[in-house]
Amino acid sequence: MAWLGIVTKYMAALGLLLFSCFISAADITLKVTDQHGQPLVNSVVELLGQNNQAVAGDLPVLIMDQIDKHFSPTLLVAQQGQQVNFPNSDNIRHHVYSFSKAKPFQLKLYSGQPEQPVEFENDGIVVLGCNIHDSMVGYIYIASSPYTYQSDANGIVRIEQSRLPVKISLWHPLQSQPLEEKALLSITENAVSSLAIVIKTDTPAPRNTFGNKFKAENDQ
Repeated sequence: MAWLGIVTKYMAALGLLLFSCFISAADITLKVTDQHGQPLVNSVVELLGQNNQAVAGDLPVLIMDQIDKHFSPTLLVAQQGQQVNFPNSDNIRHHVYSFSKAKPFQLKLYSGQPEQPVEFENDGIVVLGCNIHDSMVGYIYIASSPYTYQSDANGIVRIEQSRLPVKISLWHPLQSQPLEEKALLSITENAVSSLAIVIKTDTPAPRNTFGNKFKAENDQ
C-alpha cells in the first residue's frame, strides 16, 4: 500500500510518492495524520525549488540538548550550512554520534558544553544516537529550502498562497518507508484550500540502554 495518501473533497490518493492536486487562492492548510487518523506532530514539509538567500554564517546556532537521557527536541529542522550546539544538561556523560550520510560525526564522552558546535553542510536526514545510552534517538532534518515547516501537535502545516504553484516534499521520522525517502506533492493554484495527508508509520522497536556500566565516578 502507499505509505502516504492524499484525500480531498474531489480526489483520492494517486500513487506512492508523487501526487498532484488543485488548490484554492487562499492559504493552504495541510493536515497530516497516520494511517489510523491520529495527527502526526513533527512531519516536515519542504517547499522545493525555493532559493535559499540566507548566508550560512548569518544563521543562528541551533540547540539540540540532552535532558533525562533524551534528545531535546526529538526533531530539529536546520538549514543547509547551519550550526548546531549539543549541550549535555544531564548529570551523566553522553557520547553523541551519527552514521548518517548527510553528516557522520561524533562528540566523544562529555558532560556540560562541547568545545564547539557542529556544522551541517549537506542537506538530508541525520539520525542521532548516544554510544552510552542506546535508548536515545534524535533527528536533524537539514533543509535546502528556507521554506521548511514542521507540523504542530494537531498535524497542521500552513503554506502561503503566494508560494503557489509549488512542489513540496513530505517526511516523518516514523514513516514506514526508508528514512531518507521523501514523498513529493505538486500543488497548483486552483480548487480546494485544505488537504488531508496520510503518512503510514511504524511504531519504533524498544531500544536497550547500557545503564550504569559506563558511568563515571561522579555520574548519578
